[in-house]
Amino acid sequence: MVLAGKRILLIISGGIAAYKSLDLIRRLRERGASVRPVMTAGAQQFITPLAVGALAADHVFTDLFSREDEQDVGHIRLARDCDLVLIAPATADLLAKMANGLADDLASTIMLATDRPVLAAPAMNPKMWAHPATRRNVETLRGDGIAFVGPMTGEMAESGEAGAGRMAEPLDIVAAVERRLDNGAKPLAGKKAIVTSGPTHEPIDPVRYIANRSSGRQGHAIAAALAALGADVTLVSGPVSIPDPAGLNVIHVERAEEMRDAVLAALPADIAVMVAAVADWRVASASDQKIKKHPGESIPTLALTENPDILKTVGHHTQRPKLVIGFAAETQDVESNARAKLERKGADFIVANDVSPSTGIMGGTRNRVKIISHDGVEQWPDLDKDEVATRLAALIAGTIMQR
Repeated sequence: MVLAGKRILLIISGGIAAYKSLDLIRRLRERGASVRPVMTAGAQQFITPLAVGALAADHVFTDLFSREDEQDVGHIRLARDCDLVLIAPATADLLAKMANGLADDLASTIMLATDRPVLAAPAMNPKMWAHPATRRNVETLRGDGIAFVGPMTGEMAESGEAGAGRMAEPLDIVAAVERRLDNGAKPLAGKKAIVTSGPTHEPIDPVRYIANRSSGRQGHAIAAALAALGADVTLVSGPVSIPDPAGLNVIHVERAEEMRDAVLAALPADIAVMVAAVADWRVASASDQKIKKHPGESIPTLALTENPDILKTVGHHTQRPKLVIGFAAETQDVESNARAKLERKGADFIVANDVSPSTGIMGGTRNRVKIISHDGVEQWPDLDKDEVATRLAALIAGTIMQR
């Protein structure tokens, strides 16, 4: 419980995403943190101090010149009497004030007075986020040591508007807060890791593709676990329906060839964990039009060709990472197939599991794996995929420190 007993000063600025801050308060408090809210005048146009105060179980601070709150220089007390300052949503206006040292309201004055870690969750229209002034301000703030989570890409509140600018989801923000406040050991600090996750989709025509049932949960969990130990993680993800782990460099791809190119572009690295369930084959010549079914005609034949073997490519690359780990999803002869894969693909470990339909592992939330290495086999019990990720990250850290 990283957040147990932690004091979070939450600054809510004015934007439609302020409604998410209500859930964010709840998520922080259920993990043991206390939340002291500050609301700008703009924020109060979207949600009320009454709702915020009820969820935070604390006084809501709104006015720099409050006779009651400022009798003991309240803005200085707020700026220092916390473990972290969280701004969610962080509007373009507030980011601009922070970058230029302005202090004309309670929120901006706190930001100029604080000496605590700061995490900002930007939320604004895509044009505003992409504007050169905002980009300059963000870079200035990064240089000042302020961390960011998001924004995400998607539909905006405004009709017909889409792009980068959506505030990160509350659970992603909570994860970023936990990382920011985690004082645990960081054995992978300074190490670079590449993780692949999810399936690949190999097009047959514009509406059909070859794929598998991988959800990406295991790969995404491993990427987050490595980041929690201090690694600089690049996650190359196939098409999945789960959110990106907060704070990571995530590259989204569709096809195996795109995944290979993204992995190679991320080299050199210290660690490679190839979790993705990459399609072994693709259609040799995908149709650029939907293949139609016509009565009386024969069923079309799909000529397949082999996809690139990403694990083998990395395992035998001239810039091979110090530690290469592959996954073997099998339905029979799990251990023998994994051993053969270990030798053939130049890996240091193979994480093998039985993904027969009866196990529920492919696409599920739990996993039962065997760790195959040149030294032998280690059987892990049935575990939540997050726990598998935590154990594997610890194994990686222990191994890489010996090399």
